[in-house]
Amino acid sequence: MNGMAALTWTGAGLAILIGYGFGSIPFGLLISLAAGLGDVRKIGSGNIGATNVLRTGKKWAAALTLLLDGGKGAAAVLIAGWLLGLSGAMVAGLAVVFGHILPVWLKFKGGKGVATFIGVLLAIYWPVGLLVIATWLAMAFLLKYSSLSALVAAALAPAYMIAFGELTFAVFALILTIVLFITHHENIYRLWHGTEPRIGQKKTSENP
Repeated sequence: MNGMAALTWTGAGLAILIGYGFGSIPFGLLISLAAGLGDVRKIGSGNIGATNVLRTGKKWAAALTLLLDGGKGAAAVLIAGWLLGLSGAMVAGLAVVFGHILPVWLKFKGGKGVATFIGVLLAIYWPVGLLVIATWLAMAFLLKYSSLSALVAAALAPAYMIAFGELTFAVFALILTIVLFITHHENIYRLWHGTEPRIGQKKTSENP
């Protein structure tokens, strides 16, 4: 990946197109339909991410969704970085997360962006990406809440970047972390009130 350099308007536009184009691919929905599981938007939270796909009872489908949602984040960053340098990679990194959250094909109702966020971090600075994955897995094992695990891991991402001396990437990670906290506002509310379902638990009328 080339070094940091100012982007032209054309370059920025291309980076946004690359990022949003990859991000808007609704892998969770496509996988659930192809596997005969129905429309994942009609179960659980209605989200197209891996956590909601897991509520179909098919762990392989959730794992594949997780892998592909992370993969599209990494792919967007690497392609934009190769074409446009580090500035283009970061613009694409922001755009791919927004594409996942607000896909035009689904009337701007997508996922919450966690797996895509991690894929972006792996491509931008892989040591921190791995640390975020490790944090997410450890918190999920200990706390049994997917949303809380993701929020803790995301919140630590900027700190990890600072620890490695990557201040520009820390700001980049902070912006994405704020976005993830916004997309998880309902989860935060349920966590605060003790009604957030645990990993693998189906949502009920008490857990809308």
